[in-house]
Amino acid sequence: MHRGFIVLTIAVIAGVAPPSRALAQSSFDPARDTVAAILRAPATDGGGYTRFTLPRSDLTVMVGDVKVEPALALGSWAGFTGTPAAAEAMGDIIATDAELPIVLNAFVSARLDVTAIHDHLNDEAPRLTYLHFHGSGGAIDLANRVNSVISATAAPRPGVHPTTSPAAVTIDTAEVFRVLGQHGHAAGSVVSMSFNVVGGPVLIAGKPVVAAMAYATPIAIQQVTPSRAVATGDFAILAGKVQPVLRELTRAGITATALHTHLIGATPEVYYLHFWGDAPLPALLQGIRNALSMAQK
Repeated sequence: MHRGFIVLTIAVIAGVAPPSRALAQSSFDPARDTVAAILRAPATDGGGYTRFTLPRSDLTVMVGDVKVEPALALGSWAGFTGTPAAAEAMGDIIATDAELPIVLNAFVSARLDVTAIHDHLNDEAPRLTYLHFHGSGGAIDLANRVNSVISATAAPRPGVHPTTSPAAVTIDTAEVFRVLGQHGHAAGSVVSMSFNVVGGPVLIAGKPVVAAMAYATPIAIQQVTPSRAVATGDFAILAGKVQPVLRELTRAGITATALHTHLIGATPEVYYLHFWGDAPLPALLQGIRNALSMAQK
């Protein structure tokens, strides 16, 4: 990561392991607490970015007979790079069908460019749309502009110092971490993990973007019953890996739900292959592991 950049992120998949404050870029520190107050969300830092999580816990989302936990796929995110005086923002806001035109108008009013409009899930109810965006300006100005878009949705604001404690873990984390080969964050029935299979660097307008925000591969798994789990996420991969990874997911009975890019003008171009899986936990984990292995070859 280029040392001149800092990123602020509201997680696409809520519950990815919160990074340490000690790893945060000092150039952003003067704006950090002000941005937290504007977004009314707690901040966690590390890996070159600060994360603000606003899961859509106001929604009851079903995929078939599965109630989707907010930590699985119902987060919104926004990322800031640069300094308090000169920053760029990228992000992803979740909207219901009723909210979608209001949110699009809010993006226009906030002078934020929409860079992708798509779905992540498979036949969910209510239907959700994920809108990616990009903007530039001072960090506080950008936070206010992002806040105006979030305010166009019914997303709850947890506050800078939320009082709720994480739910007791009910998913077999040992099995998840053993098969997928690294640790992640667990809360309740959901484990969230993040991988980087692109390598890097990835540039936009000649500047490197932060891997953890711009081209990570986030994967979240929810235990539904002792014999059943669901998973979602997206593989951020280069062009040559799209078909091999898609074939591995399909062989495992995991459905690809979207294929597109989140970044406009990136070099090299990164593709995002979203998926939804529903199977016994061992089979689901092995299918994801095979797809990860293909992506990492």
